[in-house]
Amino acid sequence: MSSQQDSTAVSVARAHVDAWGSHDYESARASLASDVHVVVTSVDPEAPRVDTNGIEDYMQGLVEFGQAVLPGTTEVSSAFGDDTRALLRVTSRVKFAPNGPDMRLEAARLYRLDGEQKIENEQVIFFVLAP
Repeated sequence: MSSQQDSTAVSVARAHVDAWGSHDYESARASLASDVHVVVTSVDPEAPRVDTNGIEDYMQGLVEFGQAVLPGTTEVSSAFGDDTRALLRVTSRVKFAPNGPDMRLEAARLYRLDGEQKIENEQVIFFVLAP
């Protein structure tokens, strides 16, 4: 399999990122397999570590995270993949508290699709840059 910027998995992953980046959580949910597994990690000791299974737990975490994302600020700067796997580099502007600073979140997001082209596995590594 060759790696392509416009592969099936990249298209699914980009659509998913576009959905949660604009707070369209129903579209984000629609791209998930029922048994989706996500692991999220950072070297920041204050960052939450996530390891969940299933749509409901995934969506609960996504909505909690997504509320900090400033709509319209999420961008995919690079993407590579094949029919079932994709790797995206994603940047978002975030604000974790109403009076908190506007910060930049950098992430690498790795996806694997199931046979129905739904996200069955996602791994996220991120860090936040203060203003």
